[in-house]
Amino acid sequence: NHIHFPLQSGSSRILKLMNRKYTKEHYLEQVEMIRRILPDVSITTDIIVGFPGETREDFEDTLKVVNECKYDGAFTFIFSPRENTPAASFEDNVSLKEKEDRLHELNELINKYSKESNLKMLNKSVKVLITGVSEKDDTKVCGYTENMKLVNVDAPKEDIGKIINVKITEAKSFSLDGIKES
Repeated sequence: NHIHFPLQSGSSRILKLMNRKYTKEHYLEQVEMIRRILPDVSITTDIIVGFPGETREDFEDTLKVVNECKYDGAFTFIFSPRENTPAASFEDNVSLKEKEDRLHELNELINKYSKESNLKMLNKSVKVLITGVSEKDDTKVCGYTENMKLVNVDAPKEDIGKIINVKITEAKSFSLDGIKES
């Protein structure tokens, strides 16, 4: 119950420069359709800030899309030219400071919606596929819910590789905490 649906930019002008074959409006229509068909779906995305020629207005368009989509999470990046791509020859007229500021502003917004989404799971019982030992606490295990939410679980290491029932006890921006239910 998870879809990773890359946006790249919320500006149709920048999407065209990126050689993407969709507009902001088309993207938003697709997100609306996905949420209508799968109301409990978790949607994550990819967003690049500071693409050559990106204005503050273009960046504001990206923030507007994030505000509309309320993503469960995002992989966010500062533009960096890749060899042998058309964009590598574009004049990179957005300063590194501006790119960093935009990335920080974007991440603050993404984190807000990610935490809001995670808070909806608080005190619920969910199935979690346990995938390994938690990076945060080696006395716990971790895994993913059906909608790809990372959960650190107070459960034995013998549960690695199993799907177990977990009660969510804490919600953070990037993960959930829970305890194994019997």
